Amino acid sequence: MGGFVPENPLEAQVIQALRMCFDPEIPVNIYEMGLIYGLRVDASGSVGIKMTLTSPNCPVAGSLPCQVEQKIKAIPGVTAANVELVWDPPWDPGRMSEAARLTLGMDLDVGDPGLTQINTRVPGRGTAP
Repeated sequence: MGGFVPENPLEAQVIQALRMCFDPEIPVNIYEMGLIYGLRVDASGSVGIKMTLTSPNCPVAGSLPCQVEQKIKAIPGVTAANVELVWDPPWDPGRMSEAARLTLGMDLDVGDPGLTQINTRVPGRGTAP
């Protein structure tokens, strides 16, 4: 995730779990797709995630957040997990990592300098609950 450094070992484990979550229609994990808008891991092991999907009409809108929550709850040391699905701001390809765009065969030089940014803890893009 382009220079992002987890604040603690549990947060690193949560990020690894997020990298194992996929929308079945897209061969890139939800973390690199930029679908994670916020992540919070507190000292008690409670994890809060704000995430979105590529579209409100996404076929996995009812199932993917539950799958994410289950994967997070399975991590040793996690005492609780809450996944909140949000639609604002809407997802756009500019939230994808460079690796995700390469995997999907997208042009890296599309004239938007913000395309190489990833969104966890970026001001104005939300924080986890």
